[in-house]
This record gives sequence, structure tokens and C-alpha cells, in this order.
Amino acid sequence: MNSVTIDTVTIDTITIDTITIDTLTIDTIPSAVVQAVARTGPLYIKMHDNDNVAIVVNDGGLPAGTEFPGEFVLKNRVPQGHKIALIALSEGAPIIRYDVVIGYAVRAIEQGSWIEESLVRMPPARELDGLPISTRVLPPAAALEGYTFQGYRNADGSVATRNILAITTTVQCVAGVVEHAVKRIKDELLSQYPNVDDVIGLEHTYGCGVAIDAPNANIPIRTLRNISLNPNFGGQTMVVSLGCEKLQPSRLLPEGAIPIQNGPYIVTLQDDVHVGFESMITAIMDMAKLRLQALNLRTRETCSAADLVVGVQCGGSDAFSGVTANPAVGYATDLLVRAGATVMFSETTEVRDGIDQLTSRAINADVANDMIREMAWYDDYLKKGGVDRSANTTPGNKKGGLANIVEKAMGSIVKSGTSAISGVLAPGEKLKQKGLIYAATPASDFICGTLQLAAGMNLHIFTTGRGTPYGLAAVPVIKVATRDDLARRWHDLMDVNAGRIATGEATIEDVGWELFKLMLEVASGRKTWAEHWKLHNALTLFNPAPVT
Repeated sequence: MNSVTIDTVTIDTITIDTITIDTLTIDTIPSAVVQAVARTGPLYIKMHDNDNVAIVVNDGGLPAGTEFPGEFVLKNRVPQGHKIALIALSEGAPIIRYDVVIGYAVRAIEQGSWIEESLVRMPPARELDGLPISTRVLPPAAALEGYTFQGYRNADGSVATRNILAITTTVQCVAGVVEHAVKRIKDELLSQYPNVDDVIGLEHTYGCGVAIDAPNANIPIRTLRNISLNPNFGGQTMVVSLGCEKLQPSRLLPEGAIPIQNGPYIVTLQDDVHVGFESMITAIMDMAKLRLQALNLRTRETCSAADLVVGVQCGGSDAFSGVTANPAVGYATDLLVRAGATVMFSETTEVRDGIDQLTSRAINADVANDMIREMAWYDDYLKKGGVDRSANTTPGNKKGGLANIVEKAMGSIVKSGTSAISGVLAPGEKLKQKGLIYAATPASDFICGTLQLAAGMNLHIFTTGRGTPYGLAAVPVIKVATRDDLARRWHDLMDVNAGRIATGEATIEDVGWELFKLMLEVASGRKTWAEHWKLHNALTLFNPAPVT
């Protein structure tokens, strides 16, 4: 952990005698520091001594003519989060941020100019051979002991942060029936079982009209199976089937997959016993009563922080994501690993350009090779679709100052902190170990969250710079804003404001600890804003196999 102290910094009209801004050291940045340069009003941040660009911090950006005394005058208006050329750059010169070449100048760029997207030519992807293997594995940090939360223990040893009745489906055809049944269960039954937090339908668009025996069909099938086994469902998941679909209940959940101890757990709508719609709903509700009775017997008890399984993800990213929110999450990730917990980071296209940083942190060669395998698989998947990793960045990412996927990846990867990477999961697989895990997923917010659910997460951290009301019904989602302005405008949607780091009001360490402690409170039952408003996105299964 490095830090830089800036004495007597003036921001607007407030003078702060000492600001310390801490940063995580990431592997391609041996001496990474965040440097904030402020005079009366204007403020920029550069991520490393070797960087030749910096981003504007000020809300609303800075106008042309803004002076950074002793350095340069802005040649044109620069929006918040966008890059300034700290030196003059010739055509073809490398553009460096995070001590990484994020692109090359398309033409000569004057010092103090706005480096907008069209001026940056993206470099080619790093080859997957000749990568450093386990060369920068830090020794384990001191164990963090004594931190606990109030959770629900399951028979299989997992721990839940919520107590939820889940009704999974084998095919999208039954989604409307399940939606109606869930509403009836909530309206007519749930209040009788005060220890049960919610009833949810695990709706998806898979199950029929698909090449179910194709090689990659195992990904959506195991994803849905493992979601049904999420710790927050307490082994009481129900299944609603149509009857004629390709994904039969026996294939989705083979005998013994769910440890139900008190009766059947499948309702098949095409069975002769069902005469009319109300008959189907009654059957689902009768079965739900048995599941609710079992779940209601569960009570919270003291659990170690080591029982947390946290998925970290970013969406609606901007240039501040890698400066404020994601480094704070990375700091919290290191705290969780020290406490013995499990943390998953994901989003293959958003770490692909930092693969050398990851393989060098792999605990051993097997883990490094597993990461390389997942990158190669995804490269091939994108190639078959006629695109490459550059298809990842969105208009919102670019409006927020991210020129391309390389720059976005450098900010995304810091969510993983500094700990050794101890394992890799292919899409849809279930966790089998603790520590810091790379769970391979697409970067789509909804698919990533769905796959992390399948892996067994019981708590989710989601950072955003542009803003998104993202939520999941199955686990609590803590949302972290990258900027003061977003936290102010979306004050009842964002749980943590990491924007304070950019202005020097808080350090990465401060916000990292704040986030760690909030996780324990939320795991104990405190509601997040997404839970308060009952905001959640539908499950989105990753299906690379053909649709017939």
C-alpha cells in the first residue's frame, strides 16, 4: 500500500492542510500512487508518476482557459472524468494511464488538450503466451479476526444472508403462472411466516427451443441448477415444470441435488391432475406452505466473516471507477480475504487487457493456466461472433471518460485487490474453495450477476459511475457510487459514496473499511436501497449454444 501526502491543498474555498490518498498497488504498477494536483478550484488526478494524462475531477468539467499554474492552460473544455494531455504528444505517441499504454495518439496533441475518444488508437490485445506465472504473489497478510455477522446456517455448511423461498422454473413457458403464484403467496401466506424474508420466482428464458445436447449447453443448465442451490434458499427450492420441455426436472436437478426432507418439490403443469388455472396455482401454493414452514424454523445466529461469499462487479463504469469505487472495493476485498471469506471478481473482457497482472498473482501455475484457458475460450467466442473485446465499451462509458476497453480494464481489475488468486471458475460452476476467485463471466451486468449467484454468492457489491438501479432478488446488493454528483442525485439508490476519495475528503482505506463494515451489517439483515425499493433485474443465463 502506497500513499502520497499533499500539504495545504485548496479545493474551492475549503483549505485542507493534509490530504492522504491511498492506492492499491497493481502488478504492472510497481510504485502506483494517485497524485492529485489542485489549485484554487481546478483539480485533476493522475494514477502514476509515469502517466502522461490525467482526468478532470471537478463537477461539470473545466472550461477552456483554465490554468494549472506552473504547468499548462487548458486548450479546450474538458468534461469531468475525461483526460488532459499533461505533455505534448506527437502522432503515434503512447498515451499512458495507470502506467499502462491505453492507446496511441491518432495525431499530434498539444499539452493541456482534451484527449477525447477519437484521438486514441487502441493497442492490440496482449498475447496469451509468455505471460508471467506466479511472479508477484504477495505473502498472506495478517489474519483479520473477530468480525462476525448474523446469518443462517445451512446443513451443507454454507451460510445465508437472507431467508428466501425460491421457485425455479425449467422453461420460460411457465413464467406467467409462477409470477401469479408468487404474488398470491406474498399476499396470502408470507405474513404467517415472519422469519422468511421473501418469495421469488427464478425466471429465465431457457429450457426449450434450444440445442440442449450441444457441447456448451452445459453452461446454462449448470447455472440454473447451481442458482437453485444458492445458500439464501436454505435447501427448500421448489420447481415448476411445464412437462414437455427439453430441460426436464430430472435433468435440471437430479435426485438428491436439493436436500428436501419433507415431501415433493416439483409441480408439473401438464399433469392430468391439474384442471384449470386455479388448480395449478393451488398446487404451487400448497407446496409453498411446506417450504415456508421449514424456512420459518430458521433463525439468525452468529457467523464468522469467513462465511461471506461476495461477488464484486462494476456497471455503468466511468473514468472514476478505477480511481475511487473500485480501489475501495479492492481494499475491502483484501480485508475479506484476510478474514477468511471468499470474494469473486469476474467480467472476462474487462480483465482481458490485464491478464499479465492476474497470472502473475496466481497462487500457482495451475490457477494461472486456468485463467489463460478462460481468456482464450472467450477470445474464440467473440471471434465467432465477428467482434473483439473492443465491443465491450458503451456510449455511457465513453461519455464518462473511458476511451476504450484497455482503459476500462485497468480500472475494473483493481476490484480484485492485491491478494493471491487462489482459484478459477468456468461460467456456471459452483465454488469449492475460499479466498480470491476469478469467476469467468461475460461483462454484461445481468449475466455476471446471474453467474455469480450460481457460484454461491450470498452478498453482492456493485460499483457504478454513470448510475444504474441494478438489483438482484436473491441476494442483497450494495451499490457504490464513483462520484459525489451521482451520490447526491441518486441519494436513495446508492449505498456508499466513494466520490469523496477524488476530492480528498476520504481515503481509499477509509471507504474500504466503511464498505467492509457495511457488508457485515447488510449480511445481518440491514436492507440496502435496492431491497428497500424492491428493485431487481431478471436472471439472464449465458447460453453460447445454438437456439433451434
